[in-house]
Amino acid sequence: MISIKNLHANIEGKEILKGINLEIKAGEVHAIMGPNGSGKSTLASVLAGRDGYEIMKGSIVFENKNLLDLEAEERAREGIFLAFQYPVEIPGVSTTNFLKTAINQIRQHRGKKSLDAVAFLKLMKSKMKLVEIDQALLSRSLNEGFSGGEKKRNEIFQMAMLEPKLAILDETDSGLDIDALRIVSHGVNSLKSKDNAIILITHYQRLLDYILPDFVHVLFDGKIVKTGDKSLAMELEKKGYDWIKAEHGSLETI
Repeated sequence: MISIKNLHANIEGKEILKGINLEIKAGEVHAIMGPNGSGKSTLASVLAGRDGYEIMKGSIVFENKNLLDLEAEERAREGIFLAFQYPVEIPGVSTTNFLKTAINQIRQHRGKKSLDAVAFLKLMKSKMKLVEIDQALLSRSLNEGFSGGEKKRNEIFQMAMLEPKLAILDETDSGLDIDALRIVSHGVNSLKSKDNAIILITHYQRLLDYILPDFVHVLFDGKIVKTGDKSLAMELEKKGYDWIKAEHGSLETI
C-alpha cells in the first residue's frame, strides 16, 4: 500500500528524519514507538503533507502514486487520514457539516455521487455507535470546548466516517483514561480490514494491549533502528529507551 524509502526531512533547516525505510501492506497494523524527539510526529506530518517540512531525499509511493507530488488535501482525497496528537479547534464549523463536506469531496474524487442529507445522517448514526459519541458534540463547533478524551474520540469518529485507506494515529492514546482508551481502541479495531492499513504512533505499550500490531518499529534519532512484533513493545515497556540510546548513541533530533 505504501512504500517509504530513504526518507530524509528537515524543518527550519534541521534534519529530523534521517533515512526512514518502511513498507506497509493492506490489512496490516504497524506501531511506531520511540523516545521524545525521535521523529515520530514528524513522520506522521510528512506523510499527511503538512506544511513546514522540507523533503531532502527519498521517496514515498502510495498505491502506485508519488505521494510527494500531492498536496495535503489531495492526499486526503486519495485516502490518507491523520488523527492529530493535539486536535485543533475550529470555531463556527460543526463536526457534522465538516464531515459532510469532506465525505462528499472524497466521493466526488472517486467518481461517486454525493450523499444527500438523509443518507449522510444514516451513515453518521451507524458510525456514532463505534465510539459511543453523543450527537450533541457533533452539533457543536469542531473540537471547541471538548475535553481531551472527547477530541480523541471525535478523531476516531471522523476516521470511521471517512473510511481512509491509510490511517495514521499520532499518539491517540495520549491523555486518555482507561474507559476512553477502551472506547477509542474498540473503534479502531472495528475499522480494521484487509483493504486498509493503520500506523499507530505511541510512547507506551498499553495501547497495544487493545490494538494488536502486526509489526512494532522503534524510531530513534530519525531512523528505524529495530523492528519486531508486540514482544518488542513489551521489552521497551520493561527496559525503557535507555538501552536503545546505549546501542545507538545520544539523541540529537528535536
